[in-house]
Amino acid sequence: MTTTLALADPPRTIPVSASGACCAPLVREAADPQTAIEIAHVFKALSDPTRVRLLSIVAAHDGGEACVCDLTEPVGLSQPTVSHHLKLLVEAGLLTREQRGKWGYYSVVPGALNRLGVLLTDVTATEPTS
Repeated sequence: MTTTLALADPPRTIPVSASGACCAPLVREAADPQTAIEIAHVFKALSDPTRVRLLSIVAAHDGGEACVCDLTEPVGLSQPTVSHHLKLLVEAGLLTREQRGKWGYYSVVPGALNRLGVLLTDVTATEPTS
C-alpha cells in the first residue's frame, strides 16, 4: 500500500510506502563487490581520453587490429607512452596483445564493451511482487 503526503508551497506529493520508506525498491540484483571492482577497473582504463581514442583507433582498423607503430602518430605521443596506455587497456580486458617480431599488435576483445553494458543494464530485471 502506498500513501501520498502533501508538501507545502507549491503543492507536491511524494509516494511513501506502507513501511514508511520513500525510496523505490530494487527490481534486480545490484553488482556484487567483486563485479563492482572489475567494472571500476574498466572505467578507470577508459577515464583517460587518450586511451578512449586508442581503443577507438584500434577498433576502426581493418580487422579491428593495429600495430603500436600505427598508433603513435594519431595521438601525438611517443611509442613508450602509447605502449603504457595500451598495456592498461589490455589489463582492463578491452584489448589483446600479440608480439610479431619487434612490434606489438593490438586487437579489440570481442564483446568486451557489450559485457560491460550488460553488467550495468541487466535486462532480466523483474517487477517487484506485491
